[in-house]
This record gives sequence, structure tokens and C-alpha cells, in this order.
Amino acid sequence: MRAPDDILQSPRLLLRRFRDDAAHFEHYAALYADPEVAVHVGGVQSREVAQRTYAERVLDYYPRHPGLGIWATFERHTGAFAGLHLLNHIRGEDHIQVGYTLRRAMWGRGYATEMARVVMRHGFRTLGLPAIHGIVNLDNLVSQRVLLKLGMRREGERTFAQYGPKPLAWFACTPRELRGEDDGAG
Repeated sequence: MRAPDDILQSPRLLLRRFRDDAAHFEHYAALYADPEVAVHVGGVQSREVAQRTYAERVLDYYPRHPGLGIWATFERHTGAFAGLHLLNHIRGEDHIQVGYTLRRAMWGRGYATEMARVVMRHGFRTLGLPAIHGIVNLDNLVSQRVLLKLGMRREGERTFAQYGPKPLAWFACTPRELRGEDDGAG
């Protein structure tokens, strides 16, 4: 199994574990403070809520689930923080999900698809996962298209109490279904 500190990479991006330091927390908090970014990931978080979720859902998750987590995504050529990608448990579930949240300045560059493919490949090849899921707000058609590009199939809608009363689009993918060039990344 890949060591949890190892970097996953794609042609344009690096993915590394968030650290317990001010700079990494500021990147995380900025994502959830931007209303246009946060609209599809549970809404804007106060700084206090962001601190709690950063500790509980990011930093504390790593040692309990080696190889899984929420990671910081950086551009390789500039070192700029692009957002985050995740491969982790859907809260309160046994299912493993892929996900991404990007800074507005990084939208429209294909970064969500590029790194999500690497993250999923890591899940299938390194961790031996039999399936990876995706959950997306019904009105977030951009993210739904990303999941479809990756080879995920939409399996309907599901409601998760921990994400509120609205149903979410529910996607699934097996190792054979993952689409995309095998660039050797990750």
C-alpha cells in the first residue's frame, strides 16, 4: 500500500495530504468561505466550523484510514493551491466516494477530472477497492459531467441524512469502468 504521505500526481497537478499547519488550513478555509464554491459542498462555513471540520474530517481521518482522505491539490508548474480532491467514506456510510472542490480561479481547466481519475486509479490499483461512488447535488450538472467522463454511471438518486433532506445524484464505478488515458500517474 502507498504510504499516506506520498504524493499523487497528474501531468498538471500534485496531490498531497493536508498538514496541521496554518498555511494548509487557510487554503481549506478559503474554499468553504467562498459562497460560489461552497454552494455545492454544504454551504459557507464559519472559520470555527472550518477549524472543526478540518481537524475531524481531514487530519483525524488519515491515521484511521491509510490511503484514503481529503488532500490538497496544487498546480505543478506554479505551486498554486487549486483546491482539494478526496477519496473517503461517505459520512455515516461504508461506501467510498471520490470528490473535488476547486477554487473559482481554477474552474474550467479540467482539473477536477484530471486528478479525480488519478485518485480513483489509486483507489482501485493501490487500495484494491471494488467500487467507488460519487454523490452530487441534482443541480450541479458540471460535477455530474465530470463523473460521467470518468466512467461512472448514474444509478439514480439517494438521500443521506447527514447531507440534508434533498436527494443527491448517486454514481458508481468499478475498476473496469474507469475511463481515461493511463498516463502512469499516481
